[in-house]
Parts: sequence; structure tokens; C-alpha cells
Amino acid sequence: MIIIADGGSTKTNWCLLDDSNKKIYFNTEGYNPYFVDSEYIVNSLKKGLPSDLPFEKITEVNYYGAGVHNEEKATIVEVAMQKVFPNAKVEVGHDLLAAARALLADQPGFAAILGTGTNTCIYDGEKITHNIDSAAYILGDEGSGSYIGKKLLADFIRGLMPEAVEKLFFETYKLTPDEIMDNVYTKPLANRFCASFSKFVYDNNVNMEYTRSIVTEAFDTFFKNLVSKYPDYQKHTFNCIGSVAYNFRNVLEETATRYGMKVGKIIRSPIDDLVVFHINRAKN
Repeated sequence: MIIIADGGSTKTNWCLLDDSNKKIYFNTEGYNPYFVDSEYIVNSLKKGLPSDLPFEKITEVNYYGAGVHNEEKATIVEVAMQKVFPNAKVEVGHDLLAAARALLADQPGFAAILGTGTNTCIYDGEKITHNIDSAAYILGDEGSGSYIGKKLLADFIRGLMPEAVEKLFFETYKLTPDEIMDNVYTKPLANRFCASFSKFVYDNNVNMEYTRSIVTEAFDTFFKNLVSKYPDYQKHTFNCIGSVAYNFRNVLEETATRYGMKVGKIIRSPIDDLVVFHINRAKN
């Protein structure tokens, strides 16, 4: 039995493949090793994974995760997976590789992630050959859920929201500026906290001009600071994965076109395409 997992900073999508390639899907929270350690991951998986999962019979775990930027961070996740799946061969890869494989399979091209965080790359059909660091949610992650959420929260704290939007925001969340600051600067997982407010931007129909301007600025900065910095970026189609990309795809497509890129594939989650990739790889 094989497990394939796509782990974002907020949520992990899992698929169990049995010997006949029957698929069983389930979800847990996300595990970014910049914010959680091995012990946290193990405890969370013990609570979050289905209790009837045949842990001892699983022989292979292919985990792709946010924050797996180097061997040290990959080891944090690998140690946890090995404890939970004791008889499995564990492979831990970057979620950017998952995005590239899901979006492009074995074809070369450009792939990006716009979810809780941001990432981009050039892929040669087998491996990532060029990646400009997103600099994470404090310094970068332009265009992501956390970036959009930060802008929204800053406008609320500064009193810059249109009156109707501010009223709806407070009625929805009942948060004071002090509570927001505490969640961002004192409590753990501030990236998730900030990203959670991108849903308000998506759902809001009180002042569409205001919320659209936030998303437009976020995507423009994403292309300006990241996408357009790749050599000959316009020769590639723009392919992107993630909830923010999917939910705001109209604005994203407009921005890509404005920067001279044709739009390819935009999907919410890579898990289905990843499963197909691994089934095909096993055949070969």
C-alpha cells in the first residue's frame, strides 16, 4: 500500500492507494517545518489520521510539503512520518515539486503555488531547475493568502477600510486591533491566521471594488517581484495551483495576460494529478 500526501501550511491532502489502485482520500492539518517540529507532527497525525488506517501495511509514503526547503527541514517531516508509518519507505519532497508534477507531469515549463504561501519555479520535466525564494510570509509570499490577509488586517487596524466593509469585518470576526496584533506577533502559526482572512475577501460582496483592488495589487506584486524575474518567463505558459489561485482565477488570468503570459492550468489541489503521476511512474 502506498500513501501520497500534499501538505500545505494549513491543510494536508492524503490519498491511500491499495494494491489494486483503489483510492481512499482523507485530510489533516498542514505541517510546515518552519513552524512545527517532529513531535507536533506525530501527535497531530495520531489524532487526525483515520483510526482504521492500516499503518503497518503501508510500504511507501510520498510526502510533498510546504517549507521543505532543505535537508534539515525535510528531516523534521521524515522523522515524524517514519514514526507514524514504521514499515514504510518515506520520501519527503518540496510542495513545489508536487505542484510541478501535478501541473506539468513530465513536460517542462513554469509552475507556481498561490495558497497560504507562495512559490514559483522552472521545471525541466523531472526536476526543478530554477527557483526564486518566496522569502516566506513576513518578508515576501506576494500574492498568497497570508499576503492578502495581512493587507486586509492592516487596513482594519489603521481604519482604512470602507465603512461598510469594516462593519462587516467586525461583525464577522469580533476582533479588536489588539487581538489581531497578539495573534500575529505572539501566538504560533501567524501565517495561517493571516491567510484565513483571504476567505473574507473572496466572500465579501459589500464593496467589490475595494476587495478586488487588494487581490489585483497582490497578484501584480507577485508577477513583478517573482514571476517576471525568471529569464524568458513569457515563453512559458502560466500554470498555478492553490486555493487563492483557484478562487481568484479571473484576476490572476488578467494579471498573467497583462504580463504577457498565456494561461495554462489553474487548479485548487494537486492531489488527484499527483496520484495519476505516481501510478504512471510505477507502471514505468
